[in-house]
Amino acid sequence: MPALVPASPQRLRAHRSLLWLLALALLIQLSGCTSTAQALDSSELAFEGQNYRVVHLDLKREPLSLHWRDPQSSQPYGNIEALRQWGNAHGQRLLFATNAGIYDKQFAPLGLYVENGKTVVPLNLSHGNPASGNFSLLPNGVFAVYPDGHAAIRTSAAFKADGKPVQWATQSGPMLLIDGKLNEQFVDDSASLKWRSGVCVKTPSEVIFAVSEAPVNFHTFGRLFRDQLGCRDALYLDGSISQLYVDGDGYAGAPAFMVKPYAGIFAVFAKP
Repeated sequence: MPALVPASPQRLRAHRSLLWLLALALLIQLSGCTSTAQALDSSELAFEGQNYRVVHLDLKREPLSLHWRDPQSSQPYGNIEALRQWGNAHGQRLLFATNAGIYDKQFAPLGLYVENGKTVVPLNLSHGNPASGNFSLLPNGVFAVYPDGHAAIRTSAAFKADGKPVQWATQSGPMLLIDGKLNEQFVDDSASLKWRSGVCVKTPSEVIFAVSEAPVNFHTFGRLFRDQLGCRDALYLDGSISQLYVDGDGYAGAPAFMVKPYAGIFAVFAKP
């Protein structure tokens, strides 16, 4: 049997370098898997000559929450960046965020606002002048996530009739779609063009958010949810101030100079 020849220092260094490179490649691969697992279903969508940013959420995997005020200081976050920084300070990475609905002159939610099971602002069934704001363009509605994790969109009257407790909820308006039909208030060739954001519940656990990348009217925006996204019930969230944030993709929607303080913000934080 031939005698074993000790490996030269050069071969040992080469072997160690190879092992280091293999370990590094494995680490990069694992990091990529983690990043992919955290990524949301976000896409750019063209519909009738306009572009939209659309985000699909699976509430079983990506729990949605609502945020208005910092629980320690009681100060409103006001914008998505402030909420993102708050998350960072508390070890939470913000994956998704968008404004949650229409507010009043005091920058408080104009209608129902429920945060983590607590009703902060009650349901608003007053019938104002539609010319004074979209909230009064009836019927308006409620987007709610219930304690068992399922979501629903109902007209405000139907939501009140249900009388069920909710975990998270926002009231806004108008309803874009009701049982697959466009809101009868919408005019096909309306010249009222604005950046617009909305939400629909496709299945009890599948929620779709969309924001326009250019001004559109209500009729076109409603058809996006009905004809392109396959929704049956959809709710308008807000107009010219609306933006949508996705981690890795940045912001979409209204130009930054048009954005004003938000009264409520939908968010998905990465699970620890």
